[in-house]
Amino acid sequence: MSLGESASPLGKVRGIGSAHHGGEHWLTERATSIALLLLGVWLLASLLFLPALDVRTLTEWLRAPSGGVPMILFVITAFRHALDGLKVVVDDYVHDEGNRFALNLLLLFAAVGGGALALWALAKIIFGVNG
Repeated sequence: MSLGESASPLGKVRGIGSAHHGGEHWLTERATSIALLLLGVWLLASLLFLPALDVRTLTEWLRAPSGGVPMILFVITAFRHALDGLKVVVDDYVHDEGNRFALNLLLLFAAVGGGALALWALAKIIFGVNG
């Protein structure tokens, strides 16, 4: 191992460096980015092809599997991608371990809560629950 290299020979074989984890986070960010790109194009194209953008038309569109299922995937992927991106910002710029943990926990609660609220609202629309 030369000077300046932080990965051990075994770590190089396993694909992990001095941080003791591989490229899972990097790969997840790229996969969610591609998924959001595809789902975003689907969303824009779907909205452009609707005859109108009133509540009744959008409700009918979301109640169809071709509208509701991709929208659910879009919401889940968007909240996951946002959480991963914000965690990187916190990890890069918050140096105190306690503050970093607290902010990451707060971000996790906000992402899960926001995602759950969005999915609940979609479920009410899709299944036609009033009230």
